[in-house]
Amino acid sequence: MACPSVDKNLLPMKAHYFLFNAGSAPIVPFLPVYARQLGFSSFVVGNTYAVLPIFGMLSKPLFGAISDYFKQQKFLFLLFQLLSAIALFTIQFLPEVPTKSPVEFHCHQESFLVMCNNVDPAAIDRVEKASLQNGTVLCKVQCEIGNNSSFYEDLCSDWHVNNGYCKNPEALPAGSPTIPVGSKILEMTAELPMVHYVRQGNCSFFKVHNAILPNAKPLNPYCDVTLQKLQCNAVCDNSAVMDLITRPADDNYSPALSYQFWLFFLLLIVAWSSMAVVGSVGDAICFGMLGDKPNHYGQQRLWGAVGWGLFTLIAGVLVDELSKDKFKKDYTIAFYIVVINVLLSIVVSYQLKYSQTHISRNILRDVGLMFSEARILIFIAWCIIVGINTGMLWQFLFWHLEDLAGVDTKWIKALQGLAAGVQCFGGELPFFFLSGWIIKRLGHIHVMTLVLLSFGVRFILYSVLTNPWMCLPIELLQGVTFGLFYSTMASYASILSVPGTEATVQGLVGAVFEGVGVSLGSFIGGVVFYAYSGAVMFGIFGGLSIVLAILHAVIQHYLSKQPTSPSRDKGFKTVRYAPPNEANETCDDQQILTAT
Repeated sequence: MACPSVDKNLLPMKAHYFLFNAGSAPIVPFLPVYARQLGFSSFVVGNTYAVLPIFGMLSKPLFGAISDYFKQQKFLFLLFQLLSAIALFTIQFLPEVPTKSPVEFHCHQESFLVMCNNVDPAAIDRVEKASLQNGTVLCKVQCEIGNNSSFYEDLCSDWHVNNGYCKNPEALPAGSPTIPVGSKILEMTAELPMVHYVRQGNCSFFKVHNAILPNAKPLNPYCDVTLQKLQCNAVCDNSAVMDLITRPADDNYSPALSYQFWLFFLLLIVAWSSMAVVGSVGDAICFGMLGDKPNHYGQQRLWGAVGWGLFTLIAGVLVDELSKDKFKKDYTIAFYIVVINVLLSIVVSYQLKYSQTHISRNILRDVGLMFSEARILIFIAWCIIVGINTGMLWQFLFWHLEDLAGVDTKWIKALQGLAAGVQCFGGELPFFFLSGWIIKRLGHIHVMTLVLLSFGVRFILYSVLTNPWMCLPIELLQGVTFGLFYSTMASYASILSVPGTEATVQGLVGAVFEGVGVSLGSFIGGVVFYAYSGAVMFGIFGGLSIVLAILHAVIQHYLSKQPTSPSRDKGFKTVRYAPPNEANETCDDQQILTAT
């Protein structure tokens, strides 16, 4: 059997998709949870990601038109890859928002860390869910003893801690821990079994099972005679607990007045806009190199799925491994992987043997005519709806998994990386490869309905999850909701394009997907997630997606019965949808969308 031939001219394109996605994967999917670690709330993150796609919406058609007009697709392609790497790498140097985590330490027959006056219903709900699991949270606690002489006595008599105030230090057991004489601060690591968490009124009580002083063994913290109350600050290894107890150090804090937020926002704008331009111009270059074989696009783009899935998994495992014994995740290795892979992508992209041969004399006129068809407007609406769902998925799936994990977060980055790996290798890769065949058999209309229906099923399954590991089989639906969707969107946009407008049209279609759809999804998702929970958010929009899938099928069935009235203009070939029966008669995607 003869081996299938490989077009060597397309190898740099495949390598770009692999390396650029391998460069984005180690940090981009983790940015929302990294923002949480920097001190930003889900509401702030949701609003931020609602605005970011607007910059992508503006940059895609703007720089797409510039690259078309000046025939500089390859130059801008290389430039924006470099800008994306610089922006993403710089994020690691941003300072965290100054925060405090005030708690009271109540010591009596039993000891508790107590936090009052938190009215965030979502944070309370996440902690209560975590309390249903059999796990233990570790908190590093610093308490102000001050001149509380009775507590010093309790440290001696009940805790057996030598602190310089003991009346009979020689009576303490051998090996008793010691704190410096005159120290007015008690430092300890508190073990909090979440099964003993109690909510009373406006206060949360976390029972302290053991207290571990520096360089000492665990001890039972109790005060036999009187109830002692100390003001403390705590840092815990659980995100749900930290969300509950953390607040800005400045009581008048506002993200709008925080330089940390604006630096983070600025770098995200540069990174997001750059990646948007790389995506749209790169796809235009790819379709230009494919020529009359646009149905082979999926076979190029699938290498992006390989790079994304592989390096999301690698980064997740490495971050977990290098964050052992740390109360916060250390993403340093992920940022360095970003730089290495994107620089390699620039090197291989420079080897592309591609030159732009067509130029449109009137880009605005040619593009405008393409958007005068009712069916094409429905295609744009479909891109927006899918974008809304995608925005929620990108920004809040990992948050939802962390909330489901509760107190057991030591493996969470590995799970998130594994989920991304399943998305790419089990979902995107086979569907990118088969996308041309599927679109030919089903037709674009039915594929669009299938994508909406798959989103509905996927979101509803997320809403009923109780074990975060059970998300893994659900991630197989990524093949339809992104792999098949993206191939449909990109191939249709390419075939719509008048020669010389390729990057412009790719930019416009990508702009409505991200700039309108993903933006709305991020904003709405942030509001619902903050007010309720991830389960509620996914449940609501899963149901809506199924309703919209049915509505889309009904509308398209009605339009298929109507005569086609394509826009016409001198020298302009309009394009229309091909229903499934027409698609079955064609050889490739160029014929699926027939010229009239």
